Amino acid sequence: QVQLVESGGGLVQTGGSLRLSCAASGSISDINSMGWYRQAPGKQRELVALIISGGGTNYLPSVKGRFTISRDNRDNAKNTLYLQMNNLKPEDTAVYYCNAMASVNGPLQHYWGQGTQVTVSS
Repeated sequence: QVQLVESGGGLVQTGGSLRLSCAASGSISDINSMGWYRQAPGKQRELVALIISGGGTNYLPSVKGRFTISRDNRDNAKNTLYLQMNNLKPEDTAVYYCNAMASVNGPLQHYWGQGTQVTVSS
């Protein structure tokens, strides 16, 4: 199993910055990729940023150039995923979820954190 715990959300004004963190523990050697998703009220959950094991990244077009995903995997017992968010806009307001895709004794499956609220005021 993989356990994910997020932190770092909050309220910020338009143009401000926040950094989200996600501490991953458990079967981290089985993690194939990690990412950040978000879900705004009345909308579907969407992928914001993804980082794969080789370090490659992918971003939602609306956040490209403003958000940066990174992963610290120097600790064999715990990995930390980050999302640096700059120049935040009201449309970035959502609950942000940390995600890991891992194959733990079976097929790839999603693991999710509990979510952290990001609110951008205009």
